[in-house]
Amino acid sequence: MNVQFLNPFLLAASEVLKKEIGAEPTRGELTLQKSALTTDDVTVLIHLVGQVYGVVMYGMPIETSLNFVSRILGQEFTEFDSLAQSGVAELGNVISGAATVKFSQAGYQSNISPPMVIIGKNVQVSTLDFPRIVVPLETAYGNLMVHLALKEAAPGSNSAPEEFVKLAVSRA
Repeated sequence: MNVQFLNPFLLAASEVLKKEIGAEPTRGELTLQKSALTTDDVTVLIHLVGQVYGVVMYGMPIETSLNFVSRILGQEFTEFDSLAQSGVAELGNVISGAATVKFSQAGYQSNISPPMVIIGKNVQVSTLDFPRIVVPLETAYGNLMVHLALKEAAPGSNSAPEEFVKLAVSRA
């Protein structure tokens, strides 16, 4: 993965978390993950298609998702109900949308899919042999793990190869 695709997501996540939850995130150590298993209680998955394509996932413990949604919506959430799920999905959507604006400013056109919320650890998410760069963002309200599996489309192409459109999600 081209590391230049990392910064738009980290900048967007930092800006959105500051604005929406009122906390300054601190970046943890980057790791490379090849496992197809999710390790977080809640994972928001969004596809990118266009000149930059792939998958971005935002993982977090249930407690963090409840803290984030409570801050964003201004009411306390104690269970991860449909409104909390919608709120955390929208957080991933806003971060990814802001990142695609940054891509556009750098000359890369990409669009995002609607977010998918995966609940539970050890769900297998195949990123089709894309290794993922994982970056923890630590806040006072919990940690957000940003997983990026992105590639640049071939020169002269404006989209991902046909085989990328297939994504497998299954319980391990």
